[in-house]
Amino acid sequence: MKKKFFLKALQSVLVMALLFTVNHADGQTTSKERRLVRDSKEAKADFIKTDSDMSSLFANSYGWAIFPNVGKGGIGIGGAAGNGMVYERGTLVGKAKLTQVTVGFQLGGQVYREVIFFETEADLNRFRADKIEFSAQASAVAVTSGVSADMKYKEGVLIFTQQKGGLMYEASVGGQKFNFTGF
Repeated sequence: MKKKFFLKALQSVLVMALLFTVNHADGQTTSKERRLVRDSKEAKADFIKTDSDMSSLFANSYGWAIFPNVGKGGIGIGGAAGNGMVYERGTLVGKAKLTQVTVGFQLGGQVYREVIFFETEADLNRFRADKIEFSAQASAVAVTSGVSADMKYKEGVLIFTQQKGGLMYEASVGGQKFNFTGF
């Protein structure tokens, strides 16, 4: 009984922490935005360092959204949240928030990076209009050397993740929602 109570309490704390993180991000200051831009550039460099073929995706895609720090955790009910920057043809055009809620067997937490490439202007515009949402079947490719060379866009998007730390390794992005804010 104590174990069940402890797990429920821990689950509640994780969900509340996730909600605080998402709501707290609304009040980002200019200093935080500068740090996010810097972190996004570092994440891009790390993606390319891990798989040099990704430089071609950054150069040739119509645009991309990069989330340098996505936190994910759960015990039965879980979630993920992160802030990122959005680029069109290499030019910074806005910022985005990523949120995800999951239900099912899960335990642990992780921090990872995520980049979403957009094949065309129409695909980027769907993201800008908050009309891109990943279903439960959506998945990302975990970046390793040479993995991006043979990847193809699916419905105009291509998703990669890179684990930074934690005990919950997976590349699932099902249930992710995004909120874009242009500059």
